Amino acid sequence: MKKFDGIIFDIDGTLTSTNQLIFDSFNFILRKYMNKTLTPSEIIALFGPTEDQIIEGWFPENHEEVKKDYYQYYTDNHGIAALYPGIKELLAELKSSGVKLSIFTGKGRSAAMITLEKLHILDYFDHVVTGTDVTNHKPSPEGILKFLDEYKISKDRAVMIGDAIADIKAARGAGVKVISVLWDSYGKEDILKNGSDAIVHTVEELRGLLL
Repeated sequence: MKKFDGIIFDIDGTLTSTNQLIFDSFNFILRKYMNKTLTPSEIIALFGPTEDQIIEGWFPENHEEVKKDYYQYYTDNHGIAALYPGIKELLAELKSSGVKLSIFTGKGRSAAMITLEKLHILDYFDHVVTGTDVTNHKPSPEGILKFLDEYKISKDRAVMIGDAIADIKAARGAGVKVISVLWDSYGKEDILKNGSDAIVHTVEELRGLLL
């Protein structure tokens, strides 16, 4: 018997090592248009709104031009990003077992689709919810509830997997289990205090909880 009927994954820091790419992409446009840069912590503090919303807030008059530069840099430099070892094999096993797989990310749809396609994992997912697709961003459970409703999955048969406090809060709000991964988390201490159902340090540990 499957352990879960539905599994929801975050992208950055969970499936993919894309955090440095995000930092570099934001700093590219900040250097070009504002002659400044931000630290990783300062960029992480911006998360919640999508990239488009952040850029629109910074550059109300020329945001379309800046967005074009952001996504061009993000695409051209995507080679610095990668899947964590074992993730693709895990997704393949889950898919073949009949589990429904979803993405729920705070990334906007443009960046999310670039990453999922560049790393060749888009086809494993039955459902993709990005920050562009919700009215209320994480930690709102809206993206999880969309998936459960679409596939008529019971809350007690679903799990959210992510690397941030927002993933824990979203899962709790939706009434599903949550597994926190710590292989690339910038908030390890906070996560350890926030009562995930399980914490894993390797993809193999995660596999043991899902299969």
